[in-house]
Amino acid sequence: MPVRSAWLINRTETESGQSRADTRLAPVGTMAPTGALTSAGGVIPGSENGAHLMSALYVYGEVAGMRATVAPGRAVIQGRGPAGAYPVVLTDYTEVAFDDGNASNPRIDVVVLRVLDAQFDDEDGRTEAVLEVVQGAPAASPEPPRLPPTSLPLAQVRIPAGASAGTGGIDWANAVYDLRVPTVAVGGILAESWARDVPGGYVGQYRDTVTDYQRWDGTRWVGYPRQIGGIAPQGALATGEYTGQYRDEGGRLQRWDGTVWRPAVTASAWANNTDGGYCDSTAWVEAVSDTTGPTITATFTVPVSGAVFVTLGFLGNTGVDGQWCRMSANIRKDGVLVSPAHETRSAGVGSKAPTSVSATFRVTGLQPGAVHTAVSAYCTSATSNRGWFDNRFIRVDPVL
Repeated sequence: MPVRSAWLINRTETESGQSRADTRLAPVGTMAPTGALTSAGGVIPGSENGAHLMSALYVYGEVAGMRATVAPGRAVIQGRGPAGAYPVVLTDYTEVAFDDGNASNPRIDVVVLRVLDAQFDDEDGRTEAVLEVVQGAPAASPEPPRLPPTSLPLAQVRIPAGASAGTGGIDWANAVYDLRVPTVAVGGILAESWARDVPGGYVGQYRDTVTDYQRWDGTRWVGYPRQIGGIAPQGALATGEYTGQYRDEGGRLQRWDGTVWRPAVTASAWANNTDGGYCDSTAWVEAVSDTTGPTITATFTVPVSGAVFVTLGFLGNTGVDGQWCRMSANIRKDGVLVSPAHETRSAGVGSKAPTSVSATFRVTGLQPGAVHTAVSAYCTSATSNRGWFDNRFIRVDPVL
């Protein structure tokens, strides 16, 4: 049988044990640790031209009957504790045979690549690497058999009741379930394992699941987006794992500030009222008379810069020629005034003719991530001068 192993006294090309060809062909140096003295068993990944995850040791059947073929390939098989790990190679396409099916019930057999070492095993005093079919027990709902020690499962094969070469044999298109898992060198990125969750061998090991890049944290595989510098996908994190972490929340980017998630890029705020009213107060007031909407309030979240642009305006006129009226905004946080209305931050008219006016000003020193409100405020030059305010609006834009 063309199965060879390095670091095992066996007979391949010579009578004295391991040959030079054994050493060249077997995957020496590819073991990844799973413990202080153990290595991760598995198939060495790879295929011609890199088109597939791994073509090595693939079990398949092409013609009706009770025989399957195992493709050439290399693997690592972990032995019993101090025995260490055995690098193994199958150099040629090799057939394995299955016994006929039970007359009444199906069964599940498992094809394994196995190492027997007389130095550590008591079974027949054999020292060799072999391909074997481990037969399962027939049952109405069969279970896979228990595998022998120092073996690497390659595939499950379901044997129908009554199957034999004379009755058509095994339905190869549906009977084989691939059990191969890949293994790589320490520090290498573990390839995807056919949707079976194989635990990591050490903290900091990485794997590629085709759709995700993951890191073993000691207890679980953690998606790379949760690591430093990545954006956690929606639903992955209820609380942040470090200050400055980002996550996707319903298409909106959020940043963890150490306590709560805040919008990473804050949106503009807008408020308006198209119903007119007048003001005859020389002090700033937030209400105009004779209107259904005395105030307008724009609620916004302060960006990381702590600064915003406030734009406000109205269509209005004065009651007396030569006088003026103005609109500004009071900015509050939790009800506390942090930026009062002021003439230098206002839009104003000075004519009895209806005029549309607007102004934009910058407000700085606000608390990043905190919610604020910008509330409209009005004043006039004299109590005898009724300033008229219509089509009023406030818009707040983040300064990034």
